[in-house]
Amino acid sequence: MAKIKTSFFCQNCGVESPKWTGKCPSCGEWNTFVEEVVQKEEAQRGSWKANNKSTKKANQPKTLGEITFEEQSRLITGDIELDRVLGGGIVPGSLVLIGGEPGIGKSTLMLQIALMLSKTKVLYVSGEESETQIKMRSERMQHHSDSCYVLSETKTQQIFQQIELLKPELLVIDSIQTLHSQYVESAAGSVSQVRECTAELMKFAKETGTPVFLIGHITKDGTIAGPKILEHMVDTVLQFEGDRHLSYRILRTSKNRFGSTNELGIYEMHANGLRPVTNPSEILMTQREEQLNGVAIGAMLEGNRPLLIEIQSLVSPATYGTPQRSSTGHDAKRLNMLLAVLEKRGGMRLGQQDVFLNIAGGLRVDDPGLDLAVVASIISSYEDKAIDPKICFAGEIGLGGEVRAVNRIENRIAEAAKMGFKKIMLSRYAIKGLELSKYPIEVLAVSKLEEMYRHIFL
Repeated sequence: MAKIKTSFFCQNCGVESPKWTGKCPSCGEWNTFVEEVVQKEEAQRGSWKANNKSTKKANQPKTLGEITFEEQSRLITGDIELDRVLGGGIVPGSLVLIGGEPGIGKSTLMLQIALMLSKTKVLYVSGEESETQIKMRSERMQHHSDSCYVLSETKTQQIFQQIELLKPELLVIDSIQTLHSQYVESAAGSVSQVRECTAELMKFAKETGTPVFLIGHITKDGTIAGPKILEHMVDTVLQFEGDRHLSYRILRTSKNRFGSTNELGIYEMHANGLRPVTNPSEILMTQREEQLNGVAIGAMLEGNRPLLIEIQSLVSPATYGTPQRSSTGHDAKRLNMLLAVLEKRGGMRLGQQDVFLNIAGGLRVDDPGLDLAVVASIISSYEDKAIDPKICFAGEIGLGGEVRAVNRIENRIAEAAKMGFKKIMLSRYAIKGLELSKYPIEVLAVSKLEEMYRHIFL
């Protein structure tokens, strides 16, 4: 009987070591090494076929001029938001990883896409739910498709046997942490199992040209569970975000070999599935019956999509000791910088004030073009004066109190005009060369915070 080979793997980064060590030499984390049994059959590792008898000739090196390239048509899912995030549709042979918190809607989204592709043969493999549970979910979605096949299985060899018989055009795995390969004897979800199963699926996708979607779990820190190499192996990494107690979900990409990594998709959760939101500016701005202080509208960009979002601030005297600085959906360090600018350049005494900042709709933003709107909302709450609801802001604030220009200002102006705003406040340096007469909106150009204050609050 052959000796079983074991090795030690870091549960954080996936690095392999022949012996246990307290501190990982790769990521620097402590007590993350776990002993796992590795495969006994090296010859078949990474094979996606049940009987690996391939006699394929070894590849030879070629120059770039010798390589022939044909533009492949993408598979359009019909889901506007997913197609945008993927860069225009699903690329044949691509490996896509989608992660998110439990209950956020990952399985619902993937099953919904599988049912929408009525002319594409889809195999939905679930290691977490039975076939009856998936049927109940599809009935709730009120989607029906005769080309969507469901398989409840966790062993990769059994899955590939069904794939060879069915020959699907799209494969969905729910989830990668539940799969188990017979070539690795460690438990499902371990570093070596996740890496081996992903390698087999990647080889299948590249050799057959079949796109594969992998649903992945996340850790308590919000990162995708398993080794970091998992995200390096796949072609696209999608993050499904949002508060599961709210109705809106955000799909953003952190890696995409076939498109932009700045795109954003927004969904609304209903009882019968996820509905793509084609005009997110409407849902990101709260409908108010009366004017409130501390509220400002900012024009931002997520990828190629302009958005108008509502920024809410609350400034109140600090009652207990050190004043609080809290932000939801916005970078806390940038908030502290803007408060320092207001204190130094604006002469506002915020050192003894609690400041709370909230981005309405549960969105997380990092566009510096929202600085002007954030500052306006803070001043509005501090002065207890409401801002005209028909004005929005787009500008970056420098440490000297100057209002700096932001990119793609035409898209921001056009989105504000489309949403019915009468005025938009910009940096004076952003309107050089712009033909402002073609926009049905008044442009207020400022260069310093003092000018913004005079326009809005005096």
